Amino acid sequence: MNQKEIKELIELLVEKDITEFELERGDMKVHVKRGSTAAPVVPLAPAVAGVQPFPVATATPTPPSSATPQAGPGRTSAPPAPSPESEAASDADLFIVKSPIVGTYYEAASPGTPPFVKVGDAVKEGQVLGIIEAMKLMNEIEAEVSGVIARMFVPNGSPVEYGMPLFGIRRQ
Repeated sequence: MNQKEIKELIELLVEKDITEFELERGDMKVHVKRGSTAAPVVPLAPAVAGVQPFPVATATPTPPSSATPQAGPGRTSAPPAPSPESEAASDADLFIVKSPIVGTYYEAASPGTPPFVKVGDAVKEGQVLGIIEAMKLMNEIEAEVSGVIARMFVPNGSPVEYGMPLFGIRRQ
């Protein structure tokens, strides 16, 4: 492969918005990577016979302190969290966009760029909502219905499974 072919290959990758590509031909290997879409990876490994292969930080619960403000006269406390029943009822009318593949979810095309959508954004059918990276390929997740983004179930950079809820869209 000569320099001209490599240049044409890179131009094609830019045109098709492919962030990483690898080609092996005989003893020659070309690896092209644009930008950085890698999210921090947390290795998960089961402990074997009490041996931990990776250093694991453990959180120790802190005992309740008397300095913690208690609700009382003249004091306000945080509003109670919505009960699972009321949350389920409000989500009942949502169209759930589910992950079509296993991979890593990204809310933007690249680090530093604004997310495709936020809660409260109006979306149209076919609009890109996010990206799932699987096997170094970026797969766009599109809205299947028009409406308003009412809920985002997965944070940026999180692993997702097949069929996992990604977005809740309230149809209009």
